[in-house]
Amino acid sequence: MRWVNRQPRRGERLLLGALPILLLLLLYLVVAAQRHALNPADKILPLPRAMVAGMSALLFERDQLSGQFVFWADTLASLQTLGLGLAISTITALVVGLVLGVLPPVRATFGPLVTGIAVIPPIALLPILFIALGLGETAKVALIVIGISPVMVRDITAHVAALPKEQIIKAQTLGASSWQVMIRVALPQAMPRLLQAVRLALGPAWVFLISAEAIAADVGLGYRIFLVRRYLSMDVIIPYVAWIALLAILMDVTLTFLSRRCFPWAHGAGH
Repeated sequence: MRWVNRQPRRGERLLLGALPILLLLLLYLVVAAQRHALNPADKILPLPRAMVAGMSALLFERDQLSGQFVFWADTLASLQTLGLGLAISTITALVVGLVLGVLPPVRATFGPLVTGIAVIPPIALLPILFIALGLGETAKVALIVIGISPVMVRDITAHVAALPKEQIIKAQTLGASSWQVMIRVALPQAMPRLLQAVRLALGPAWVFLISAEAIAADVGLGYRIFLVRRYLSMDVIIPYVAWIALLAILMDVTLTFLSRRCFPWAHGAGH
């Protein structure tokens, strides 16, 4: 059987997906062990025991100033900011994308504006946001929203605008207004695409969050990484980066599960 025709089973997919990760971990351990054999004080590639020692205080001991467990406080702060930014962006993408996709005059009027905003590097706006909105959470949330919502709006707009014209004509023949076409025809078919757009936006959203926290924050995963880098504390930085990756993967898996569970028809179920 040609490889192009072979579809791995669920167990095979899990094994094949885990194999590269395990190989990377093994490679890291080998290289780190070699570096420590040459220099036991090496801080660039810490061994697992050094990471456990470096993270134990952040995980299980309260900070003397704040009284909080630092690692969990950082995680909660970052997830709150990220979640609020994603929620606002998702609602914006759905509402604006439906309106632009269903109504050609509105799309012709505001489509170029959305495109123009989408191509602006969001990081370049960070100083402006901090000056205009201050150094609090508002500026960080705004950066995430400005960074991902225009791209999501464009994606939803293009998807809705590409729906078969026959569906819209049939709905109008049955007496549907523009509002009813938007809600009953376009909305159900836009929802799976919306979840896909959120999945694709997760990576950039994390980048904007970490960037904002690195510049102006007193708590958060990005803040902690850039705080300890001055001490070359790779035993803290690497676990934090791995934790961010794990959180992002869990979010992606959750969105995929919701999409397949709520909209099986969009994933070819029954075919």
